[in-house]
Amino acid sequence: MWTTLMKLDLTSVCLALFLGLIFMVLFEIFRINSHRGQFPPGPRPLPFVGVLPQAIKKPMESLRSVSQYGEISTIYIGRKPAIILNTIQVTKEALVQEAFSGRPSLPLFEWITNGLGILMVTFGHSWRQQRRFALHTLRNFGLGKKSVEDRVLEESRYLIAEMLKEEGKPMDPQHDIQNAVSNIICSIVFGDRFDYDNKHFSYLLKILNEYSMLLGSVAGQIFNLVPFIKHFPGPHQKVMKNATELLGFIRDEVREHKETLDPDSPRDFIDAYLLEIEKQTSNEGSTFHEENMVMSTLDLFLAGTDTTTTTIRWGLLFLIQNPDVQEQCHEEIVRVLGYDRLPSMDDRDKLPYTYATVHEIQRCANIVPSGAVHETTQPTKLRGYDIPKVTTVFTNLTAILTDKEHWKYPDTFNPENFLDDNGHFFKPEFFLPFSLGPRFCLGETLAKTELFLFVTSLSQRIHFSWPPDRIRIRWPDMNGIVSVVRSPEPFNIICHSRGSTE
Repeated sequence: MWTTLMKLDLTSVCLALFLGLIFMVLFEIFRINSHRGQFPPGPRPLPFVGVLPQAIKKPMESLRSVSQYGEISTIYIGRKPAIILNTIQVTKEALVQEAFSGRPSLPLFEWITNGLGILMVTFGHSWRQQRRFALHTLRNFGLGKKSVEDRVLEESRYLIAEMLKEEGKPMDPQHDIQNAVSNIICSIVFGDRFDYDNKHFSYLLKILNEYSMLLGSVAGQIFNLVPFIKHFPGPHQKVMKNATELLGFIRDEVREHKETLDPDSPRDFIDAYLLEIEKQTSNEGSTFHEENMVMSTLDLFLAGTDTTTTTIRWGLLFLIQNPDVQEQCHEEIVRVLGYDRLPSMDDRDKLPYTYATVHEIQRCANIVPSGAVHETTQPTKLRGYDIPKVTTVFTNLTAILTDKEHWKYPDTFNPENFLDDNGHFFKPEFFLPFSLGPRFCLGETLAKTELFLFVTSLSQRIHFSWPPDRIRIRWPDMNGIVSVVRSPEPFNIICHSRGSTE
């Protein structure tokens, strides 16, 4: 009798759960259908997860396909609708407005940053203060000036020498390039550079790379959907571990700066921030304090290292896969500069093909395929659609940078996309790698300087090629690995010195 009742109870419970699940799914389908009529068209979402399964499995293919729905489309990330801007015209119309200048509150970033820093901070008083101070201070320490150009040129010498240590042998260029690029932002933020064989800094660069990859990984997406998992073990704990180590490194730097600070002669960003904290002590509206300094420094360190490093790595892939482009760049550089004089930013007009190649690398690398994420700060209208407050907004740079109506060679690597009929460099309005509006890339000037000088000096002095087939097991997947940035799969190359006797 008792066994029979237990069976009945268990059956009833299972039936109730099953019917409850069906009801939840039907309710979610009804909710989505009622919402879809209010937003621009887009792919049909799955209940509860939206388009995440497809976006995680084939991110580039998913992004390419969404432009078929028109200049504005809608995707569901989990249960929330997000707007995607698919053309340059609607992107320019939207992003210049303050209404589109917010950042969504992503649980993973909130867990790590506590709402501090610059990059992912919501649009408001703190963001304005921190961004304004960062721009002003970076310019004071050389951003956009000859002094930063000199630092990049000096670092390019170290990079060339380091890469040629492995001349003729298969080598992964990631560490050398990452160290070189990071040294530029480190010289501005920390007042120093780090040798390529510095084991502690090499370890920090390794976890910085892991940190960036994990933030945009499947684990990161799941965390943003169900943030309570922060209390349980899992790959998301690795994100926090890496962040803690990186922040610990910055706090050590801050401690050393405090001990050696000369108020009359600030050396770098940290010195300037420490002085600003002191200056703002009596200001009740100040957002300048040590934790904000640490988080802002991490933002600059990460953004100043990851994006340019990734672009240059893609650049090496494109140059190796297009040896005719690599040779034409080298010939132009040697014709104008010779083998021994390193390039300067003043040489851009004299090196139109090389300058076009640098831009084509950026176009094809497309390192942030859906643009930096935005959020509406108030209800607004766009092309006849009512966009509610706190709606997530993406820019479909993948569609914009390969638009067949606007590019001569949209689907292939070809520097002629940036050359006119007379062989002179020109930049189409559809080239938008640094975004625009209030949230335009803080490091745009630095990135442009680094990309031109590093790519040009490397092309001047080194010939890049694939290792023999027996060593290079397979071609890298050119869709890359899509996370916070889209990076190439790990790859090995062969470096050979070019010289005047060649």
